[in-house]
Amino acid sequence: MLKTSKHATKRKNLYLRVAGGHFATNDRHSNYYIDVAAQKARLSEAKAVAEELGTYFLHSTVVDTILCLDGMEVIGTCLADKLTKENFASINAHNTIYVTAPETTYSNQLLFRDNIVPMIKGKHVLILAVSYSSGKTIEAAVDAVKYYGGFISGIAAIFSTVDESKGGIPVHSCFNPDFLGDYKNYPSHDCPMCKAGEKINALINCHGYSMLE
Repeated sequence: MLKTSKHATKRKNLYLRVAGGHFATNDRHSNYYIDVAAQKARLSEAKAVAEELGTYFLHSTVVDTILCLDGMEVIGTCLADKLTKENFASINAHNTIYVTAPETTYSNQLLFRDNIVPMIKGKHVLILAVSYSSGKTIEAAVDAVKYYGGFISGIAAIFSTVDESKGGIPVHSCFNPDFLGDYKNYPSHDCPMCKAGEKINALINCHGYSMLE
């Protein structure tokens, strides 16, 4: 079991849980694992994330649909609830917010079934993800929304290494590398830890980790 440390913030129930080491995704290596499992599954923490992210969109952004990536539906529902309770619906033509997720094909393309397309086409879509690092998943979601006729309202994540997407869309997050100080993230083919002979501790993705030693 990976041992993580828990860092409190000024907002109740909003925590940053991390573990130090050598971690690998399918295309990136980093010296920290950001553990968001509790935030995605525990209601009190999901609400805290939604409260934090919601401050970036209240009263200024039209959102018809929250598109949840990486299993973020619980947080997405809490975020929709917050936005509609804060008089947000007054600038939303439908007075409600859809919460949905894309389907991923075997070739890793994102698609929406015919009955889901009306939640995307012609709608202002807020993309919600666990993190923005390489940006591949989020950029794929941006492309999918545009392909199906939607408009991007914004991008939100629990953790992000950037303030802006590759397409110039602002990325709002609860946490960034400044919270860790020495956070590092490298392309897998150019990782100093690998070059120094440091073994990988675990394989990680949006769902969690798998220990290698």
